Amino acid sequence: MRKVIIPMVIGLLAASYVLYNSITEVHFEYSISGSFQLKEGLTFEEVDHKDPANFELVEEGEGEFEQVTYRDTLNNIDWTYLTAFWLFLACVCVAVRIFGYVLRLRILTDKTLSWRKCLDVIIIWEFASALTPSVVGGAGFAIFFIYKEGFSAGKSTGIVMITALLDELFYVLMVPIVFLFVTAEMIFPKEWATQIFGLTLDASGVFWFGYLFILVLVAIITFGIFISPRALKYFLIKVFSIKWLRRWKYNIIKWGDDLITTSKELKGKSRTFWASAFGATFMSWTARYLVVNCLIAALVLVSDHFLIYAKQLCMWIIMLISPTPGSSGLAELVFTKFFGEEILPVHLSGPLSILWRILTYFLYLFLGVIVLPRWLRRVSKPSIS
Repeated sequence: MRKVIIPMVIGLLAASYVLYNSITEVHFEYSISGSFQLKEGLTFEEVDHKDPANFELVEEGEGEFEQVTYRDTLNNIDWTYLTAFWLFLACVCVAVRIFGYVLRLRILTDKTLSWRKCLDVIIIWEFASALTPSVVGGAGFAIFFIYKEGFSAGKSTGIVMITALLDELFYVLMVPIVFLFVTAEMIFPKEWATQIFGLTLDASGVFWFGYLFILVLVAIITFGIFISPRALKYFLIKVFSIKWLRRWKYNIIKWGDDLITTSKELKGKSRTFWASAFGATFMSWTARYLVVNCLIAALVLVSDHFLIYAKQLCMWIIMLISPTPGSSGLAELVFTKFFGEEILPVHLSGPLSILWRILTYFLYLFLGVIVLPRWLRRVSKPSIS
C-alpha cells in the first residue's frame, strides 16, 4: 500500500503546486485608477502582460493598469446561480468527453476490456499526454498501456492508430463544415504570428499548415492499417536493420506480424462497428469543445455559440505545435488571443483560460497521479494460471 500512496501524494502535491502558481501568477490588467502605465511607445496588445519591464510605476490613481493575479480577478466575479449552472454544464461536458473516449476504447477492443479497465487506460493516457509536449503526444505511452492490459504489441498499435485516425478524421470533416457558416476573418486573431521552419506565419497560416499535416497523417495511417500493412512492416524492418537499431529488429518483425493480423481483423469489421467508434469520437470531441462554450456563457452573454465552437476547432491545431507539456503556456496565450476583446472582456480572458485549463489539463494531472500507481500495481501482478 505504501508503494501506491507515496507516489500518489507526491504527484498530487506537484500538480497542486503547478496549479497554485498558475492562479497566483502576477500580471497587469486595465484599471480606472491604477498605479502603473505602459512605457512610452508600447501598446497593451503587443506586450507581455506579465513582464514588469513593460510598465512603469506612477502615482496611485493616475495609471491605467494594476498588478493583479487571476485569483484576484476570479474573486471579483459576481458568482450567480446562472454562473453555477453553466459551470455545472462545463463539468458535465468533461464527464461526457471522458465517457466518449472510454466507450470508443471498449468498442475498439471488441468489449474484451472491461469498463473499469478502459477508464483506467483513458485516464493515464490523458495524464501522459498532459506531461508530454503536444508535438509528441501520448500515443507511445497509450500503446504501452494497452499492451500491459494483455493485448499484443501489434494489436495495441493498431488500436492506437485507429483512435488517431478517428480523431483526425473528425477534424478533417468538421473544418469544411465550419467554414460553410463562418469566415476566416471571424475566427482568427489579427495580431498574432509565430515561426515554423523559419517561416513567419499568422494564425491562419499556422492553421492551414497544421490542417495539411493532419491530411498527410490520415493518409499514412489509412495506408498502414487498411491498404498495405506489409509495406509498413517492410519499411520498418529496413529502418531497424541499421546497425545501432538492429537489436530491436526481431521485436519489429513480431510487431509487424501482429499489425498485419490486426489489419485483417479491422478490415472485416461491420459498418455498425465503425459508425459506433466514430459516434463515440464525435461525442467526445464535441463535448470537449463545448466546455469553453459553457465557461464563457457562465461569465458573459453569448450571442453566437457556433463561432466559439469554430474558434476552438482552429485553435486546437495551433496548440499542437507547442513544445511544452500539454501545451502549457501556449494554450493560455492562444486562448486569450482567440477569445479576448471580441467575445470576452480583456480582464476575463486570462482567468477564464485558467478555469478552462483546470477542467481540461490540471484535472488529468490530479486523476492521473491517483489512478497510475494503482494501475501499475494491478498490471505488475503476475498472472495466476
